[in-house]
Amino acid sequence: MSKKEQPYTSQLKGVAALLGESFNQTQSTANSPNTVAINLIKLPPSQPRRYFDPKKLEELSRSVKKLGIFAPLLVRPLSGGDYELVAGERRYRAASMAGLTEVPVVIREMDDAITYQVRLVENLQREDLNPLEETEGILELLVLRLEMAQDEVISHLNRMRNVCDRYEENSELRHNVMSQPQTKIIEELFASLGRMSWQSFVKNRLPLLNLPPDVLEVLRSGQIEYTKALAIARIQDEKTRKQLLEDAIAYNLSLSEIKRKIKEIEQQTKSESSEQTESASIKERVDNTFQRFKKAKVWDDPKKKSKVEKLLAQLEALMKTE
Repeated sequence: MSKKEQPYTSQLKGVAALLGESFNQTQSTANSPNTVAINLIKLPPSQPRRYFDPKKLEELSRSVKKLGIFAPLLVRPLSGGDYELVAGERRYRAASMAGLTEVPVVIREMDDAITYQVRLVENLQREDLNPLEETEGILELLVLRLEMAQDEVISHLNRMRNVCDRYEENSELRHNVMSQPQTKIIEELFASLGRMSWQSFVKNRLPLLNLPPDVLEVLRSGQIEYTKALAIARIQDEKTRKQLLEDAIAYNLSLSEIKRKIKEIEQQTKSESSEQTESASIKERVDNTFQRFKKAKVWDDPKKKSKVEKLLAQLEALMKTE
């Protein structure tokens, strides 16, 4: 086997391990790469990967132009002699940018369900995978494996975590949840992926889905690390949060610097809130005093009347200075 074939063969073994027999049954008789015209390869209607870093894509394009494509693309045949790209979109885009007219491919017959799962798995095995993409990809794969809606998958994952955190290993409720077929499939999938445990996924990754839209946008585009995104998401005021996001990206702020800025923002917000509360309290006192004043019989007492006149003069003078 040549060195060029080794990375792709290893990748196929990883995909096969995750998809099991359903993927192995789709194998054609030959796994060795063929060469086809790049204009015969069509991109799929939907692709699990959502973002390509333009700079990294340009770097790969220069490498492809100079050295060629080491790992062939995975395609499936379409009617009319064309092919649909199954895995390797980044390499495909780089080859197109480099002006290649032909690319190495491995051709396999696959139905739609297997094709989509292969795309998900291939995407999850990337080294530069974005944490949000990874989270969404794993969830999509779980939806397919468990044949459940995404909210049902998340609900089951949370139940698994709750019983593990709250109940002893020999408790009946924990046993009932952890022995369910869905639980076994989840445990096997995370073991096959080898990226993290399901416990870590529930604790650290599922919260990413609840981030504000502006934070999700920069996280999906790979402009900021997810630990920084989680910290910035604590800021409730949208305008303040967006400004900190922009500063964190523009100046490449560290997590400790971001936390320090968040603390300053929280202290300022607390101070402003305290001042507003104090102002509201003074206004209430003034309103209450004037209400009582109208009902009081200070007009009959000359001394009190004189003091009232002086106080009114002071208030009028105070208002004129505004």
